[in-house]
Amino acid sequence: MASEGAAPRGLGRGFPADRAALIVYLMAGYPDRATSLTALRAAARAGADVIELGVPYGNPLADGPVIAEAARVAREGGFGLAESIDLAAEFLAAEGLDAPPIALMTYLNPLMRMGLPRVAAAMREAGIAGVIVPDMPPEAARPWLAASAGLDTVFLVAPTSTFERLATVGAASAGFVYCVSTTGVTGERAELPAELGSLVEQIRGHTALPVAVGFGVCEPAQAAAVARIADGVVVGSAVVRRQGDPAAVEEFVGSLANAVLFARL
Repeated sequence: MASEGAAPRGLGRGFPADRAALIVYLMAGYPDRATSLTALRAAARAGADVIELGVPYGNPLADGPVIAEAARVAREGGFGLAESIDLAAEFLAAEGLDAPPIALMTYLNPLMRMGLPRVAAAMREAGIAGVIVPDMPPEAARPWLAASAGLDTVFLVAPTSTFERLATVGAASAGFVYCVSTTGVTGERAELPAELGSLVEQIRGHTALPVAVGFGVCEPAQAAAVARIADGVVVGSAVVRRQGDPAAVEEFVGSLANAVLFARL
């Protein structure tokens, strides 16, 4: 049930001034509602600065096998967009001002099915700070942006993005800009691209917002490496793989938080 009168929290509040932010992805409703709520609380305790809460969807084009399988299990358990918003509301109401801001990661079809004004109002009431919609480019976002005042909408750039594209995304985004480290879907990777630092600098040339890097970061050393060049580090599949055991989530997120904390010292 949505919390009454909860104020949305801007995603920018999750980015510390003196270090990179740790952004942790969790799948709503996986492996069940109670465990996903406990995992959210574990990630927050362990030091997640921002939580990217995935909405289970049947055609997750940007997601690799770990997240896609988690979405399948959650959907079979009855989870969708409305249930994900309610889960976020319960978490945020219980955590209060100490809660990290939540970015709901969903696809455009669930937003349209629920109705853009209705879903934006539900997110605001829940206290959700913003959204990430991988299949909604800025050119197609005008109806959503018109309905979603008070919510940050994060757009994505990739290594293949042109300078014109970087400028478009930089101007349209709010909260932060999501830098996809490699082409393809989400998932754990043994190495990150050598040219990642150059890509982050190119993006910074087109926006004053924080730049967060995701896709492929799966262990503390990689998180530290990204934290030295970007304003935020997104870790997804490696967390979701542990999500059935919230204690393991807390331990792993804690190791990531320590890596990010000391990366620039």
